[in-house]
Amino acid sequence: MTFCLGVKVAKGIVAIADTRITSGSEVSSNKKVFVHQSQHHSLFIMTAGLRSVRDKAITYFKEVLEEQDTKFDKLYKAVNAFGEMVKRVANEDKASLREAGLSFNLSAVIGGQLEKDEEHKLYMLYPEGNWIEVTEGSPFIIIGQPNYGKPILYRNLKYDTPLQDVLKLGFLAFDSTRVSANDVDFPIDVILCEKDSFKITEQRYEKSDLEQISYQWNALLNASVQKLPTDWMEPIFAKSLED
Repeated sequence: MTFCLGVKVAKGIVAIADTRITSGSEVSSNKKVFVHQSQHHSLFIMTAGLRSVRDKAITYFKEVLEEQDTKFDKLYKAVNAFGEMVKRVANEDKASLREAGLSFNLSAVIGGQLEKDEEHKLYMLYPEGNWIEVTEGSPFIIIGQPNYGKPILYRNLKYDTPLQDVLKLGFLAFDSTRVSANDVDFPIDVILCEKDSFKITEQRYEKSDLEQISYQWNALLNASVQKLPTDWMEPIFAKSLED
């Protein structure tokens, strides 16, 4: 499984991808983020699904970029092009994968800003090649293992949240997933795309870089539980004593 998170807020995009690859009993680490950028022309793709399908689709898309990059002046055009490559791989491999008992299941989070985009953009691409755009009303998307990281984002993330706080919340969403699912883990790759910068910045974090933040967050949670009021519990504990 995978944890890939993309968040779009007013000031830009923050994205986080874990690197754990699980194949049967074998565990390895590999990058799940592809970045392409030049002047006023930057995009990234994060994927969840079969590694072989991902690698083939990205390879095909790199060839498209070599031949047609200048034609992509808005990000949705590049998203459409990658979707076509995903469908191409599906046409080539879906039947043989099915025979092997595997499902064609590549999903992607694609973000960035191209020359004629009025602002930074973030999309989720489905295995069928169609997509949705992440908007102000629902500013984040998680592919792979989505369940454990959503609560803290739903409770705290707003469209006007500063990028530094977005990254904090994104890490805590990853950390919640990591401690709950053994197929998501460090290192993580972080992507930052500030509005109108037309630039993508990457940073890899190892467990040793962030484990103190994880410990501190756990301690703060425990302290917060202790500080919660208890008067609302009195009726049920009083009944328990009566019994």
